[in-house]
Amino acid sequence: MALIDIRDDYLAQTRRKRIYGGLLVVIFVAMMVSGFRVADARNAGGFWTGLSSVGDFPADVVSEAVAKFANLPGHMVRALPAMVETLNIAVVATLLGCMAGTALAMGATRGLARWPRLVPVMRRISDVFRAVPEIVIALVLIFILGGGPVPAVIAIAIHTAGAMGKLFSEVNENVDLKPLDGLASVGATWSQRIWLGVIPQVAPNYLSYALLRLEVNIRASAILGFVGAGGIGYELRNAMTFGQGKFDQAAAIFLMLFAAIVVVDQISGLARNRLTHGAPL
Repeated sequence: MALIDIRDDYLAQTRRKRIYGGLLVVIFVAMMVSGFRVADARNAGGFWTGLSSVGDFPADVVSEAVAKFANLPGHMVRALPAMVETLNIAVVATLLGCMAGTALAMGATRGLARWPRLVPVMRRISDVFRAVPEIVIALVLIFILGGGPVPAVIAIAIHTAGAMGKLFSEVNENVDLKPLDGLASVGATWSQRIWLGVIPQVAPNYLSYALLRLEVNIRASAILGFVGAGGIGYELRNAMTFGQGKFDQAAAIFLMLFAAIVVVDQISGLARNRLTHGAPL
């Protein structure tokens, strides 16, 4: 009799889960449809009427790049300083953001925080930093500081600090506390326990996440160039603004940016495998 009751309960729970899952799917589809209809109604042009023209711009860029193929290397050489600036923005912002994220993570992890009462405060700070998009922060800073790479570095670093604070704190949750207890038993200070007992355990994952974030920040620094934050994005915006006649320059910048992202992705991917799995480079 007990087995029959257990089976009936299980089947009832299964039916409820299916009903709830079906309701969620229906709600999701309804929200997507209504959201699309509202966005399409408020758009300057209709989605369906403009769908046939979606490939016009890429076709113009490719055709002009093919026609002026001999000019592409020269355009790449002229855009190289801007590409280096973009990489510098990404590297510096990643470094600053990861340092701030480490501080936030150490203060937001229960069992490791020096001041446990500040754990919720540190977590909310990470949430706020992570919630605001880089482009919004950059626009505010450009209004205050003017255009250039400095607003881009600060904007990306703030968002990176929030993201890394969250990821690093999750890594900290899996730390083995036995080495910390041993260090505390011999009179080690909090900073010594963190440096000798925590950092050796979390360093590979920290570096892996930092390299992954570097890839994201290269893309972000290129996008911020469109709003006046310097780098390769600024050059790309200028080339696209001039329109026909400058599309070969835009194509050269696209190719350079794509190549840089692929190279960084491959190098950081190999480094992450080395750090996390011990795989050879």
